[in-house]
Amino acid sequence: MLNPVQNSRKTMHKPLSLTITLAALFLLYRVAIADDFSAGPVFDRFPLTIGSGQRVEVFGPLFYKEHNESVETWALPPFFSCEKDPTIDELEDASFYPIFTYVKYGSQYRAQIFQLFNISGGEDPGNLTKRRFNLFPIYFQQRCADPAYNYTAFFPFYGRLQNTLFRDRIFFVMFPAYSETQKKDIINDNYFYPFGNVRHGNGMHGWQAWPFYGREHKVLTTTTNEWGMIETNGGHDQYFVLWPFHVRQNNGIGTGNPEKVRLNIPFYSSLRSPQRDWTAVFWPFFNWIDDRGKEYREWEMPWPVIEVARGPGKTETRIFPFFSRSHNTSLEDNFYAWPVYKFNAIHAPPLERRRSRILFFLYQNTSDRSTETGKLKRRVDLWPLLVYHRDFDGSTRLQAPALLETFMPASPGIERNWSPLWAVWRSEKDPAKGANSQSLLWNFYRRDASPGAKKISCFFGLYQYQSNAAGKKLRLFYIPVLKKEGHENENRTALKNAPCLN
Repeated sequence: MLNPVQNSRKTMHKPLSLTITLAALFLLYRVAIADDFSAGPVFDRFPLTIGSGQRVEVFGPLFYKEHNESVETWALPPFFSCEKDPTIDELEDASFYPIFTYVKYGSQYRAQIFQLFNISGGEDPGNLTKRRFNLFPIYFQQRCADPAYNYTAFFPFYGRLQNTLFRDRIFFVMFPAYSETQKKDIINDNYFYPFGNVRHGNGMHGWQAWPFYGREHKVLTTTTNEWGMIETNGGHDQYFVLWPFHVRQNNGIGTGNPEKVRLNIPFYSSLRSPQRDWTAVFWPFFNWIDDRGKEYREWEMPWPVIEVARGPGKTETRIFPFFSRSHNTSLEDNFYAWPVYKFNAIHAPPLERRRSRILFFLYQNTSDRSTETGKLKRRVDLWPLLVYHRDFDGSTRLQAPALLETFMPASPGIERNWSPLWAVWRSEKDPAKGANSQSLLWNFYRRDASPGAKKISCFFGLYQYQSNAAGKKLRLFYIPVLKKEGHENENRTALKNAPCLN
């Protein structure tokens, strides 16, 4: 039996619940459209600490959009990312980087999948528009308005290629049965590669039936380089029998540093020239080097366990794997208990680089210093815990953890597509602006600070505090509970309420 009192209460509760729900939704909408609204990790919008612009993050690491000066970036990690700079007509797209990438710069473009399937094209320096399609290593194609630059190759049956695989031109029929390659003016005809070869060009000719016998001769020639200067290319006489066991070479004929190479591996091998002598017994274990050009002498007995070198060009003492110290005027290479600790340095003004490593990639500390300004750039990797960057302008970034950044340190694709997924802690600082920020669990807690301003948000935005020259604000459960005007607003209010003087 129905109770009329209960029915009346239910009837009253429905409009009351609807009113409260609509009021809550309206309040959340008014708060959300505000520029200072934060509800991380569900939604957060904040100014960039390093750079000039703004960043929006939605649902933690699953979506972000960033505008940094002229560069616009948005991403759905790890599925897709897009970065473009309209000022220089540049666009980069990536999906599950590095599986798929598309890069466009001006008229040039390239798309690839697994580096096996790729499409590219655009204008070259000669103002010729070329379009290329490759399915490595099976199919290669290029099309151009000038038919002389067209080629097609269907490996291994038949094909022609240009400027591919470090060769100016390649032609093959039923590879490896026959192929012809050209690099500059040297032409190689290969029969059942690599066994039969005939080569010629620019004063050179030779042939080989590898590995049984081969011979090559070249006379002294001259060429003109890209700056219009004449260069001398030495001649040579070379042959081998049962390569690599017996090899005889006379190189640099007609130059100021001719050299004679005799290899009788493994028993005895030597190189003799005005600038360098090398002798090996039971190669590669026992070697003696007298390098007069670089001014050092070296003994390896046996290599690579014991190496000793003395001279201005190189000073080294090595007992592998216990320790090694090696240096000259521009390079330094040391290790202790390899691979536990390793150190490298390059002294090449205007830049000096120092790098320390422990157990290969476990810990790395790399620093670059400008010898002209003294400014320092540094990167520290402690895999997989963190990665730290410091740029020449003094700005710093710290991320923890860092799962892939250590192995691909110069990869914007990793930073855009993968780093957001595991960047539980982020800290940035820009001393030029006096700004700094910290983020925990994709803005579950976030703090931004700059001169005269501070903002703190946590617990999905249930607690939000903000202070600046305009005053102070405090929200609890998205409801404003404190609003205090700053000196600017107080002075403005005082001027507004002041009596007018006639």
